[in-house]
Amino acid sequence: MNPQRRRRLLWVLLLLAASALATALVALALQRNVAYLYTPAEVLRGDAGHAERFRLGGMVASGSLQREPGSLKARFVVTDGDAQMTVLSNQLLPDLFREGQAVVVTGRRQGDQFVAEEVLAKHDETYMPREVAEKMGKAHVKHDVPAPAPGAN
Repeated sequence: MNPQRRRRLLWVLLLLAASALATALVALALQRNVAYLYTPAEVLRGDAGHAERFRLGGMVASGSLQREPGSLKARFVVTDGDAQMTVLSNQLLPDLFREGQAVVVTGRRQGDQFVAEEVLAKHDETYMPREVAEKMGKAHVKHDVPAPAPGAN
């Protein structure tokens, strides 16, 4: 193989290696920023696994919001109708945040509680994030179990 051809082959191999490295770094960066959406029932069932960071979606339970006077600390419960999870936030809550409204919270699980990094509230009375609505709909699907016949044990 002549030297010019060998040099060209080396450049092509270096270019391919650099492209592979760039692709791997981009994929790694995107994977770290992905946060999957789970309902409280899915989290408590273990579907979230050991995800470092994920989104929790559902409704803010009525009567659950507690604010610490003189600070941004808040505690509230997110429910999907089947399960509940306590959320701790040290962030400024959105203006539209209130009990009985849909919410998506990004953060990490700490034991039985969820520590929020970001809290997103719904936009108006008729809007619920599509992912939250789908997840909550699936959570409420119950299999019809026939009632036992009279006199059956």
